[in-house]
Amino acid sequence: MTNTLNTHDIIDVRDLIERYEELVNLLDITAHEVLPGSSEELEELRAERALLEDVLADLRGNGGDEEWRGDWYPLTLIRDSYFETYARELIEDCGDIPRDLPAYIQIDWQATARNIRTDYTPCEIDGVTYWYR
Repeated sequence: MTNTLNTHDIIDVRDLIERYEELVNLLDITAHEVLPGSSEELEELRAERALLEDVLADLRGNGGDEEWRGDWYPLTLIRDSYFETYARELIEDCGDIPRDLPAYIQIDWQATARNIRTDYTPCEIDGVTYWYR
């Protein structure tokens, strides 16, 4: 199975929940009916559901703005390798620095991202670190 979940820079947790629900319903139907497709395809769907189940279990109850099945989840997961870009965009969007900062002014975005990341919690998705708060 090729997992594409951990290839995204930013993941919306609502998309994970929606996909998990789709897989639960689809696999529930396959338990009662014979659907077209090979047993290999069904195993890939089961593996994807198990991965999503693990990720959602790790995120469950860690605060956030999304309620699902009585627990609260964070909305956004930011890939570790993208966090510096995320931090820069966040600071610009907040208006803490102007977007059109002159080129002669240098900002250590790596250090800034590390400072911001202290307010975030890591989670692993199939060996890739993501951050949420």
